[in-house]
Amino acid sequence: MKFARFKKQKETSVLYGIATDSGIQQIEGDIFTGWNLTEKIYNVSDIQLLAPLTPKHVIGIGANYVAETNDLPSELPDIPVFFYKPISSVIGNGKAIVIPREVEEVKFESELAVVIGQRASNLSEEEVTESIFGYTIANDVTAPQYFHEDGHWMVGKSFDTFTPLGPYIETELDPDKVNVEAYLNGNKKQDSSTALMIFSMRKMIAYLSSVMTLEAGDIILTGSPLGAEMMKDGDEINCKIAGIGELRNSIKQS
Repeated sequence: MKFARFKKQKETSVLYGIATDSGIQQIEGDIFTGWNLTEKIYNVSDIQLLAPLTPKHVIGIGANYVAETNDLPSELPDIPVFFYKPISSVIGNGKAIVIPREVEEVKFESELAVVIGQRASNLSEEEVTESIFGYTIANDVTAPQYFHEDGHWMVGKSFDTFTPLGPYIETELDPDKVNVEAYLNGNKKQDSSTALMIFSMRKMIAYLSSVMTLEAGDIILTGSPLGAEMMKDGDEINCKIAGIGELRNSIKQS
């Protein structure tokens, strides 16, 4: 089931719905605690898809993919490299990623994003799946020149528009059978299976839940495959995961 967040053209009210063969069927209620279908169905061409939710927190993991199975480490690091991204950086499908005035290029990072569906802490890896509501696509946009020499990443990942999400939240995806792709101006740059993650999705979420209580609406970015490159003014980036859809964003200089 694909959940959408949208508004009608030239209107400001934010609505929620389910993607169907006939269009987006509006729902009422809270997607996490209870909702009902209405009889209203909107043609996708008549609405503007927004980021599929306003997250409570956005947490990313760094350097989490290898090129091939043989490169997977026999022993994992003691602590994964996590970082926060502010919710002010979130935009939806079709919105422009804005390059900060001080730089000329930023980096795309196509990722599978996990949407937490309930309050959870101290999860085992076996319990993680029960706490997941669904999955969406994220682009963890980065301005590398702001990285601190000692490894501080937050500033380079926190600018407004640096976390495109969407287009939908898919609740029936099998995260173990996913390929994460990215196309820069139509040219494929990333295409990797989630099997090439260093820290598996369940392992990273279990670890996070031992440090902080996770809440419904939290977004966990699971890392970006090899192949990410820089983008400049006028480019278009398309992040794609079969089963969820395509997250398209243009690039413009501020």
